[in-house]
Amino acid sequence: MDADRRAKLEQTTRYDPGEVEGRVYERWREGGHFTPEPAGTAAENYSIAIPPPNVTGSLHMGHGLNNTIQDTLVRKHRMMGERVKWIIGTDHAGIATQSVVEKELRAAGIDRHELGREAFVERVWEWRERYGGRIIEQLQRLGASGDFANERFTLDEGYVAAVHKVFVALHEKGLIYRDNYMVNWDPGSHSAISDLEVENREVEDTLYSIDYPVEGSERVLTVATVRPETMLADTAVAVNPGDGRYADLVGGRCVLPLVGRRLPIIADEHVDVDFGTGALKITPGHDPNDFEIGRRHGLEEISVIGEDGRLTEEAGAAYAGLTAAEAQQRVVADLRAAGALGGEEPYVHSVPFSHRSGERIEPLISLQWFCRMDELAAPAIEVVRDGRIRFTPERWGRVYLDWMESIRPWCVSRQLWWGHRLPVWYCDRCGATIVAEREPEGGQCGSCGGELRRDEDVLDTWFSSALWPFAALGWPEDTPDLRAFYPTDVLSTARDIIYLWVARMIMTSLELLDEIPFTDVYIHSVIQAPDGRRMSKSLGTGIDPLELIDSHGADALRFGLLAMSSSQDVRFSGAKVQQGRDLANKLWNASRLILLNAGDATPEPATNTVEDRWILSRLERTVELVGERLDGFDFSHAALELYRFVYSDLCDWYLEIVKPRLYDGAAAGDVSAASNLLHVLGRTLALAHPLMPFVTEEIWGYMPERASELIVAPYPEPERERFDDAAEAEVADAIELTRALRRWRELAGVAPGSALRARATGEVHSLVLRLARLELDGDAAGAEAVAAVGSIDILPSDDLDPDAVAARIEELRERLRAEVARAEGKLANEGFTANAPADVVAGEREKLARYRGELEELG
Repeated sequence: MDADRRAKLEQTTRYDPGEVEGRVYERWREGGHFTPEPAGTAAENYSIAIPPPNVTGSLHMGHGLNNTIQDTLVRKHRMMGERVKWIIGTDHAGIATQSVVEKELRAAGIDRHELGREAFVERVWEWRERYGGRIIEQLQRLGASGDFANERFTLDEGYVAAVHKVFVALHEKGLIYRDNYMVNWDPGSHSAISDLEVENREVEDTLYSIDYPVEGSERVLTVATVRPETMLADTAVAVNPGDGRYADLVGGRCVLPLVGRRLPIIADEHVDVDFGTGALKITPGHDPNDFEIGRRHGLEEISVIGEDGRLTEEAGAAYAGLTAAEAQQRVVADLRAAGALGGEEPYVHSVPFSHRSGERIEPLISLQWFCRMDELAAPAIEVVRDGRIRFTPERWGRVYLDWMESIRPWCVSRQLWWGHRLPVWYCDRCGATIVAEREPEGGQCGSCGGELRRDEDVLDTWFSSALWPFAALGWPEDTPDLRAFYPTDVLSTARDIIYLWVARMIMTSLELLDEIPFTDVYIHSVIQAPDGRRMSKSLGTGIDPLELIDSHGADALRFGLLAMSSSQDVRFSGAKVQQGRDLANKLWNASRLILLNAGDATPEPATNTVEDRWILSRLERTVELVGERLDGFDFSHAALELYRFVYSDLCDWYLEIVKPRLYDGAAAGDVSAASNLLHVLGRTLALAHPLMPFVTEEIWGYMPERASELIVAPYPEPERERFDDAAEAEVADAIELTRALRRWRELAGVAPGSALRARATGEVHSLVLRLARLELDGDAAGAEAVAAVGSIDILPSDDLDPDAVAARIEELRERLRAEVARAEGKLANEGFTANAPADVVAGEREKLARYRGELEELG
C-alpha cells in the first residue's frame, strides 16, 4: 500500500456511507461497467429486464427489495465474467400519469377538456421531463448497476412502432377485434378497465325482494337484487331448469313493475336454486353474468346507466338524469308505493371496485377493442408445464396455470388521452375501418377517398408492457442488443402482476418471436409494515427507503431487505437493516486492522497452523453455500450465511486467534498470518460484493495486487480441496469450550482481564488456554474446584472468591426461576395468547425458552 493510501486509511477510522457511495457509484458509471457491448449470444450472456417502474413512482420498499435482488444477480454474473445487461426503463403508466397531471390542472382551475387532447398530452410530456427521472435517480442511490445509458421509455418513438406492429399483426390474425361487450367501467377514470384491474371488497348492501306479476295468472315471481335501479333494463326472468317450482312457467311471461315491459321467463343452468326464491332478474346491460345468459338466449340488451354514472333516457322520464344512487332511492319508493316491494334485508357480498381509482365498478355494455386470449395462452401454458420456464417458489407456477387455463378475452382499449393511441382509423363516408402501423397517406380512405378519423382510445398500459423485454432491446428491428441479450435469463417480480404482466410477456414473446422471454420467474415476498399491515402512506405505515439509505447506508438497506426476504410475506425488520449496518462497519474495521498491519505481505493462503486451515475451510464452505443460495434465489440465507462467516468465523475467532502473529509477524520474519488474512479478506469482499457493493468496493481499493475494480473482479468459486473436516472439528471443539468458559466468567462476575487458575481433566487445546485466559496449575491435583466447565476445573484464586461466586450464581438462579414462572403464567393465560398480537406472543415464548436455557446452564 502506498503512503498516500495508507495515510487515508489511518485517518478514516469509521466507515461513512454518505461519503463513499456517491463517489464509488460515479466511478463505476465512468468505467462503463453498466453498459456492455452487444456481442455473443443470449446463451453466452446474462440479462434481466427490470419491471419498469411507473414514471409517476418514487422508491418504496417493494422497489427496494426487487431491485436489490436483481442487482445482486447481475453483479454476481458480471463478476463471473459474463457479458451482463440489466435492461432499464420506465413505464408511461396511462391512468396513473394522466390522473396526476389532471390533479395538477384541477388545482390550477383547468379542465383537461378545455385544453384539448393535443395540449393536454403536451402537458403530460412536460411533467414527464420534470419528474420522470426521479425513480431512476433513486434506484441509483440503492446501487443499481443497470444499463442507464440505454434507458427506455414505453412511449418513446421506437417503442410506439413496436406496439403498433403488434396490434396490427394480432388484428390481421383475428385475435384483436371490436365488439359491443360487457366491460368493467371505472367511473373514477372514465374508462373501461380489465378484469385484472378489479379488486373485490366485502360490502353490506340492502337486498330488495321485488314481485313480478306472471302474465295470465294470479302468481308472482319474486326476485332479489341489491341494485333495484337496474331493473329498468331487465329483459327476462330466469329459473333453473331443474327447479320444479317454476317448471310450468318456463316459456311464459311476466310483467316488469314500474315499466310494464313483458319479460320472457327462461330456464338457465346458471341460476342458483338456493339464492332467494330461485328466480333471477336478467339485466344483460348491467351484469356480466346476465350478459352471458342474455347472449345464450338472444335477449335484448338495454342500457339505462351511462358512462357518466347517470341514468339515460332508456330508463324513462321519471329517472333519466339521476345518479345511480338517486335512482335507486326513487325506484324503491315507487315500488313500495305500487305494492311490488316484497321485503328488504341487510346483505353482505363481494363487490368489484377499480384498483386504479377506488370507485365501484359499473358493468356496462360498451363498444371496445378486445384481444382473444385462448390461442395465445395455449403455448404459454405448455412452456411452464414442460419446465422451459420455472417459477420460484413453485406454487406460483400452479397459480399461473390455473388462471391461464380459464383465461377470458382482454379488453385492451381505454378511454384516456395519455398512452399508445390505437392505430385505427374510420371512414364515416363509407364505413371502413382501417388498422395500420402508420396513418394512411393523406389521411384519406383508400376505398372512397373520404377523410379519416382516428380512434380516440389508447391501449391498456399492460398491452405495451407485455412487449417490454424484447421491445426494450429494439424489436422489431434485428438489433445487436436483441441478438446478444434475448431471451433474458431471470424475471424478478411481485405476485400481483403474474397475470397482468408475466403471463402476457410469455404469450407475446412466443407469438411474435417464437421464444420464451426468460427461463426463471422469481416471485419475491411482500414487505409488510412491522405490525403486519400493508405499507401505505395513507395508513401511516410506510417506511421511506431513502431515509434508511441516508441514516444507515445503501449496503445496510440492501442487506436488511435480502435478509428479511422469504418465500412468504414478511414484516419489515429495522433490526435486519441495523444488522446490515453492523456488518458494513465490522467489515470496515476488520479490513482496516488487517491492511494497516499487513506490511508488505501479499494475499496468499497459508496452511501452517490448524487455525489457518480452519479459516480456509470455513471460507470455502461459505463461498459454496452463498453461491448455491444465490443461484437458488434464497437471498435471505445467502445474506445470513455471509453475516455469520464475517462476524463469527473471521472476526470473532480467526482474527482474534492470529492477532499476535499478525502484529509480531513482520519482526519475526513470518508473514503467513498477514498473507492468509489478505487472502481470506479478498475472497470475502468478492463474495459479499453483489449484496453489499459500496463498502466492499471501497475496501477493495486498499487491497494489494488488485488487477481491477471489484465490480469486475472474479467471483469466488469454491476451492473444495481446502475443505478440512479435521481442522474444522478441532477448532470447533476449542471454540465451544472457550464460549462455555466465557459464559461462566460472565455469570460468575469474573473480570474479563483476569486469568483463571484452572486444572485440566482432559485434553485441552492450546487455543483455549489463550482465548479463555486460563493458567493451568499442575500442582493443584487435590484442590477443590469452584466449578467444572467441560474438561476444565476452575480453581480458587486471589481474584476468585468461591463463596461470592456461589452466592451470585444462586441469586441469578432465583431470578431466572422467577422469570420462568412469570412467562409460563402469561402463556398459560388464554386471554393473553388469544388477544395479544402474534409477534408479542412469539416474543414471550422466545424469552421463556431463553430463561429455561440459562437456568439449565447454571445447573
